Amino acid sequence: MVSEYSLTVKREAAVRSTRERIVDAAAQVMRTQGLARATTKEIARTAGCSEALLYKHFRAKEDLFLAVLQERLPGDLPRLLATLAGEAGRNTVAGNLERVAHAAIIFYDESFPIAASIFSELRLLDGYRTAMRERSAGPQTVNLGLAAYLRAEQALGRVRPDADPEAVAALLLGACLQHAFLSHFTEVEAAGAAAGRLARNLAAGL
Repeated sequence: MVSEYSLTVKREAAVRSTRERIVDAAAQVMRTQGLARATTKEIARTAGCSEALLYKHFRAKEDLFLAVLQERLPGDLPRLLATLAGEAGRNTVAGNLERVAHAAIIFYDESFPIAASIFSELRLLDGYRTAMRERSAGPQTVNLGLAAYLRAEQALGRVRPDADPEAVAALLLGACLQHAFLSHFTEVEAAGAAAGRLARNLAAGL
């Protein structure tokens, strides 16, 4: 006899399995077609489910986009920055900045081809800008997370009191974004080596 608990566990596992298939399919379609051309119909077809089932798990394509960024791209940048301020005082500032830089280069390298197509149409860009704002998401959250970490290090005396956390965050992440961008056009330094060089030079002034 199957218990109610066993049935509940099986149902929850089925829900997770369907959601995982949908996120995997979204990542595949967005990587190959770009965000602008990736439709929920095509994502559902790739996942082997109906659009109706897809919308039971995700209310809009924007939520799928966020799930792909947070769960399927390498580098773990969003999760790293969400917890980094709580790790202030551990390791060295240069070492922590290197971790961020390495994750950022990998994250930007993977996400740039997916997201670049939203700049092709002003209406599409406006739509995603509004959707990200409604979800308290967007590229600015990365800068905010790094700036919060730097302020925490300032409070501990490990970063100069006259340093500007927002400017430092922008300098490091901007350099990482440029490195990722250039990697699609020319030979560039390996991500790990570039991250170390950027972090060491920036930390030297802090």
